[in-house]
Amino acid sequence: MSKSTKAIIAGVSAAVGSAATAAILASRSQRKDSPTSTVPSLPTPTSPSPPLPAPRPTPLKDLIPPVNPTGVFQYGFPGPINDLHPTLSTTSSFDRRTRNPHWVAEHITPASLNANNADRLHSNFVEDESIPEKFRAKLDDYFRSGYDRGHQVPAADAKWSQDALDQTFLLSNMCPQVGVGFNRDYWAHFEDFCRRLTNHYPSVRIVTGPLYLPRKDPADGKWRISYEVIGNPPNVAVPTHFYKVIFAEDGKTGGDVSLGAFVLPNAKIDNEKPLQSFEVPVEAIERASGLEFASKLPAQRRKRLCEQITCSLLVRDYAERQKNLMGKPPPK
Repeated sequence: MSKSTKAIIAGVSAAVGSAATAAILASRSQRKDSPTSTVPSLPTPTSPSPPLPAPRPTPLKDLIPPVNPTGVFQYGFPGPINDLHPTLSTTSSFDRRTRNPHWVAEHITPASLNANNADRLHSNFVEDESIPEKFRAKLDDYFRSGYDRGHQVPAADAKWSQDALDQTFLLSNMCPQVGVGFNRDYWAHFEDFCRRLTNHYPSVRIVTGPLYLPRKDPADGKWRISYEVIGNPPNVAVPTHFYKVIFAEDGKTGGDVSLGAFVLPNAKIDNEKPLQSFEVPVEAIERASGLEFASKLPAQRRKRLCEQITCSLLVRDYAERQKNLMGKPPPK
């Protein structure tokens, strides 16, 4: 029993005792003045009334709300709008908040890479006019930003058609990437690795996109997400990392799929760094991005890509890469 409860009980007891004492004294006085007086009868205690049952809440199905929150849709749906955008060589979902894609998907085969019907010298970076003007990335946003317009689906994967190649230069297929040491080096070698997978697999599907990952603050030990924003006004987010999820298919209906998932920092990376050091479970990318990539791929069909082949880069300079897009196959 708490002290406050005890204090309440003590106060009530004291008040009851004083009243009882006063009643007893009054009774004695009445006895002296009127010996024939009788003791008044005590009131008959009454039983307390049973508590009223609590009212039952109205079932939600029968409840008629006095408000209509969805009425705001008459003025327009707030979003988010994902701007699903298929082109000849890509399919993508655009993030209007960051002015970057959520993801960009592509499909490459030996035949598509062997076809050489286009030249990137005829292609130009262009704004994606399918995105509303106030939400799209602009060419001026990248001007003197210090970052490359980094392809998510590389132009070299779409040389089977000039139109397909041109569409890879839409800014909706770009993110700000560190140039020297990443976009022009390690990332390019990684793209080359993906192309060389077609020497072993007849069909390769790749999903690429940006990530904004937390970093532990050494000052207070707390985790925070912090990234640069470029443009004027600043509105194009600079990702902290990039991911690729690779589906290397054996070409059989219901056949095996070698699944690989990689996360690389948007920073200079030494070319000697093993590619496998960036391998992660696909579920890690899903948690970080809020996306799902293989929810319909049964476990019995899944193979780990880096257990089927050696996940390693073939480091070549840019000019040499352009001469032979296929390159040597990754070793088994």
